[in-house]
Amino acid sequence: MSGVENTSAGVLNDPEVTENTVTDQDKTSPDASAVPDVANATLDKAPTVPVAVSCGEPAGIGPELIESAWESLRGDLPFFWIGEPSHLPGRVPHELISEPAEAVAVSGRALPVLSLPMPGPRVPGTPQANHAAGVIRAIEVGVELVHTGQAAALCTLPIHKQALAEGADFAYPGHTEFLAHLAGVDDVVMMLASDRLRVVPATIHIPLSDVPKALTAELLEERIRITHRALVEQFGIAHPVIAVSGLNPHAGEGGRMGHEDSALIAPVLQKLRDEGLNLNGPLPADTMFHDRARAGYDAAVCMYHDQALIPIKTLDFDEGVNVTLGLPFIRTSPDHGTAFDIAGAGLANPSSTLAALRMAARLARR
Repeated sequence: MSGVENTSAGVLNDPEVTENTVTDQDKTSPDASAVPDVANATLDKAPTVPVAVSCGEPAGIGPELIESAWESLRGDLPFFWIGEPSHLPGRVPHELISEPAEAVAVSGRALPVLSLPMPGPRVPGTPQANHAAGVIRAIEVGVELVHTGQAAALCTLPIHKQALAEGADFAYPGHTEFLAHLAGVDDVVMMLASDRLRVVPATIHIPLSDVPKALTAELLEERIRITHRALVEQFGIAHPVIAVSGLNPHAGEGGRMGHEDSALIAPVLQKLRDEGLNLNGPLPADTMFHDRARAGYDAAVCMYHDQALIPIKTLDFDEGVNVTLGLPFIRTSPDHGTAFDIAGAGLANPSSTLAALRMAARLARR
């Protein structure tokens, strides 16, 4: 049978869902190596198990990005796209596959497509309510294929949460929370990564005024532990160094600019240091991200969204990759949204998608 039927497919641990590197050298030296280019480094050899790519919002730039990505990679990095074939712009050849393994042979000559039928045409820039269930289903299928070993990793193209909520009662804040639900895990962490920086925000999409209340010792400890484990197990860094920011200007300046840094953050770091984790902090956020500072650590944990994302988006706006830590599989995503304003215009930059695919493939090989 060609393609994927739009029915429930034993989603991992969730039968209810039917809808839908720095090396181990001295990190204190300003001459220490920069973060290794996991995202963009050339693969030693093409993977034998392909990466699954969920279609994302059809009205956005996802269909254009995946064609551009295939055009750049071809058979060098086998992947397949899960979605409605008619939603592709058709600028490059695509070929239907009946199972993921076929993507390895097909990818050299055409974009491999695992068909997931959706009603109605793609309208660039305008989400269609009748596509919402299919977009959700593509994510579910990708998770199942990774779980069963038919895909090496999952790369998700951008979704539009409002369109999914209105069209299919999607109740999750975003991709990350939905993937955690499908995987049956409670604690996941969003990392933004590039060849020059890896950052993790301890708190994410909440008002800045709510951050001090949301930032608990338990939350911070969990974020740091998950980050440390991922650096070891997924990024292959045997003894990672993690820099941890303060919450307040100058990391509180001894209590003159706030007490969270000394009363909450510092004790958590000391507890984890006593267990053997290599942590620097709490550090003033305004001096953590220049070249010499970044050479001294493998990842940074920051206290809130903009504190973490401003530096990486400034350094690598086009090539940042969203990596979900804490899942039982590799998941990456380009670090941008649906870009409805340029959908269908041929202006979409595939750099972040290419980086996400390369990072997914390399992490999956560890």
